[in-house]
Amino acid sequence: MESTAERLHGLFMDVMLVSGLLQPDSAVPGHPISMSQAFALHELDTDTPISQRELGERLRLEKSSVSRMAAEMESKGLLVRERDPANRRLYRLRLTDRGRALHTGMAATMHEQYQRWVEAMSRDEREALLTGLTAFVRVLRQHHGE
Repeated sequence: MESTAERLHGLFMDVMLVSGLLQPDSAVPGHPISMSQAFALHELDTDTPISQRELGERLRLEKSSVSRMAAEMESKGLLVRERDPANRRLYRLRLTDRGRALHTGMAATMHEQYQRWVEAMSRDEREALLTGLTAFVRVLRQHHGE
């Protein structure tokens, strides 16, 4: 008999496969960007630019990965990298209008998708999923880095 951990592992593998999250260049359906870039757009969609280091901390990515990602996003016209006037060794990142519009469109698309998925579940299933995922995220945060 399969253990709970094995079942959970299989289900998360299915979520990754079925959702297309493993596709490196189009992990967000209908948008030619990676999942890391989509998360970066979300983190950068503020009025205050943040440093590449801070973005890396938020996304839990290595410095070199963030640097490459920022350069690629800059080449796509999604963000601008500017030297920090107070510390010329740091880059500050801010979204361009194009980057902000892409984030807004992606967020709307994803919200519509989640809405369809949620509507296809029973009330009890929705409540169970919210309870279970909330607990799972809590445990992941507690044990991050082990």
